[in-house]
Amino acid sequence: MRFIPLFAMLVLACTAHAQFPARAIKIVVPYAAGGLPDTMTRAVTPKLGEALGQPVVVENMGGAGGISGVTEVARAQPDGYTLLVADVGQIAINPHLFSKLPYAPLKDLAPVSLIGTSPLYLVAHPSVPVNTLQELVAYAKANPGKLNYGSSGIGSIHHLATEALKAGFGIDLVHVPYKGTGQSVPALLGGQVALLYSALPSIAGHLKDGKVKILAISSAKRAAQTPDVPTVAESGIPGYDYVAEIGLLAPAGTPREIIQRLAGEVAKVVKQPDVVQRFTQLGIDPVGSTPQEYAALNKADYEKYARLVKASGAKID
Repeated sequence: MRFIPLFAMLVLACTAHAQFPARAIKIVVPYAAGGLPDTMTRAVTPKLGEALGQPVVVENMGGAGGISGVTEVARAQPDGYTLLVADVGQIAINPHLFSKLPYAPLKDLAPVSLIGTSPLYLVAHPSVPVNTLQELVAYAKANPGKLNYGSSGIGSIHHLATEALKAGFGIDLVHVPYKGTGQSVPALLGGQVALLYSALPSIAGHLKDGKVKILAISSAKRAAQTPDVPTVAESGIPGYDYVAEIGLLAPAGTPREIIQRLAGEVAKVVKQPDVVQRFTQLGIDPVGSTPQEYAALNKADYEKYARLVKASGAKID
């Protein structure tokens, strides 16, 4: 058997890292094509590929709450060539919904960078006799259980954000879960549900037509795209902040040099003018964080959603 001196092994490892990437990189998106995480990823990957000097290919693995896609990446070789784009659902919510999850997000995944955040808008069907969040609260208190709300499914951020709204204001709304916004938004337009949370692109066209009305935004601060829409926090629930947080992650054990390289390039790409313009159209705030900042955010989210899932009683198995 031929032994390689430790120094030589370190030199070889450093050389491999310095040459990264030497081939195409795959980014797994644990959602079907066309959703917000997928659209964000496809807006970033061409420029990321240019910066890295290798193609960056997107692979959609939707279904099962994103579990299949996340598991695929968590079990992949930690070499930087298989990455994940995930939201709070996969990182901070699923661990508290499922009794048996094939991955542990804070252990099996290495945060690279928070790509961007997207607030949710609380919207109502025109038939609901309210025009502000305060009016909604008053109406709901006077008519407990009369109003229902749609969501993208049990344990989705849309569901949990509304449950936090109910708890904060002490109102009674009936939950009607759907399979994604592709079902819940049409249900709102058709009057099957009175309220729901949605990202801006899914309801923007309907706002112009008067088919829905915005009552509030779920982020801690008002959005630049809709400066006149008040936050839930300023309307009566201090600290209320539930937004989509789309980030890039790698398998745990991926070399630090590779993580740092990827994070640095993502941070530059999301600040390019045409990417910012595209994100703005989608109601997304570009971020581009360090791995350490994204890791701290994931840990805080994990604890926040653990409390909320428990309080809501949501459980899938």
